[in-house]
Amino acid sequence: MSRTMNRVELLGRVGTEPELKYAQNGTAVCQLRLATDRRRQNGETEADWHNVVCWGKQAEAVAEYVKKGNRVFVAGSLAQNTYETEGGERRHRTEVHAQDVIFLDSNGNGGNGRTNGNGNGQQAAAEVADDQPF
Repeated sequence: MSRTMNRVELLGRVGTEPELKYAQNGTAVCQLRLATDRRRQNGETEADWHNVVCWGKQAEAVAEYVKKGNRVFVAGSLAQNTYETEGGERRHRTEVHAQDVIFLDSNGNGGNGRTNGNGNGQQAAAEVADDQPF
């Protein structure tokens, strides 16, 4: 039996205001960009940008409490999505499908806390894919 694992853990700063949309089935979908630092061999740091997606009540909480510049911890899985632009061009997008999001900065509205995913994100992501990329 072959074993595999798809687990991502990121600690970084939110680089864009979270964008909340609703799929056709009514599921909330929130997307944001997360910046993390990677140290290069010469000692300098370089920013890596990650596309993070969360669903349901977690998406609504992230959209309400997380702001650009906030520090968050995200745990989830890596996903490759393919979509077509309005011009008919096929594009690929790598996303982190968040299962846990922990708010590390308080925004003054009680926004310091943790959210858990609700598991129906695959279907919701497909329904929102027509607006890619965010």
